[in-house]
Amino acid sequence: MRSFRQMTILVAFLLLAAGTAAEPEVAPGYRLESFSKAGAAFGGLSRDGEALLVTDLASGRLYRRVPAGDLEAFGPVFPHGLDVIGDPTGPYRVLRVGDKLVVAQGWTPADTDAGPYDHALVAIDGAGRRRVINADFWNPFDLVAATDAYYVVDSARNSVERLGADGRKQTLTSFRRLRQKAAALETLSPTEFNEGNYEVDAVPTGITLREGRLYVALFGGFPFLAGAGKVVSIPEKSEGAELRPEVDGLNAPVAIAFDEKGRMLVLEHGLYDQQQGFRANSGRLLLFDHATGSRETVVDGLTRPVSVLVWDNRQIVISELGGTLLFLAREEAR
Repeated sequence: MRSFRQMTILVAFLLLAAGTAAEPEVAPGYRLESFSKAGAAFGGLSRDGEALLVTDLASGRLYRRVPAGDLEAFGPVFPHGLDVIGDPTGPYRVLRVGDKLVVAQGWTPADTDAGPYDHALVAIDGAGRRRVINADFWNPFDLVAATDAYYVVDSARNSVERLGADGRKQTLTSFRRLRQKAAALETLSPTEFNEGNYEVDAVPTGITLREGRLYVALFGGFPFLAGAGKVVSIPEKSEGAELRPEVDGLNAPVAIAFDEKGRMLVLEHGLYDQQQGFRANSGRLLLFDHATGSRETVVDGLTRPVSVLVWDNRQIVISELGGTLLFLAREEAR
């Protein structure tokens, strides 16, 4: 049975959206369109030629959407359901890699027996046949493909894993716990957190690769304090290399991407409330320009966003667990 620590590290960002959310607000120079599917819990986003690929944790399906078209399910049904803490688990991410699709599949649903495709990287060929690439993960939440390897964040082991072309897995880095000042936790329990420091898990959620460095979003562990999240980077080829801080003061960052100008996009899952969980409309998409030191809120008012995809130099796609896809278009190149 999983330990309480393992079960709680993802307690809040895999919850389905509750209640009716207000329309997100976008920065000047952008316009927003949305597409919703009732009952869906959208997860990963990726591009396959001119088609958008989307994972759905609620049904265990992969979806393909051609421009201006509807979502069409394809391929096998992956294990899906609720974890022991009531969070949906299933195919978290999907990528096109050469002639196959690669899926990062979450851990075993609570009401089923463990199967061969749980907590694994799974390849799907053109005929829809599945092959397990490696199942030695606890909870592979995101991945990126390089020329000769996959890099996977295991959000239960709090690590970045490298999976080589030969199938051999090595741990590039394991993240130390994040230290928080006790004053930040006094509102939770004034008697327990009244002095010194308090440490929470540095849960990795998003990963991307740029110019030889892996950029990783550290979500932070329970109680998911405002401003406790970070983005760090490590060299792609170096095991055990020192982390380089990139951005801090984030509210549960869950995904990272770079635009065509090299600016970093960070998707914040939102602000956490002890009674209600993650607050509706508290997620944001932030844009960081390291050349100028500027920080911009591109979209505000998101509800439990999960993934961000830079489609091209004009359009960005965001997924939300409530079954919504948001298509953000620049009105002019910026």
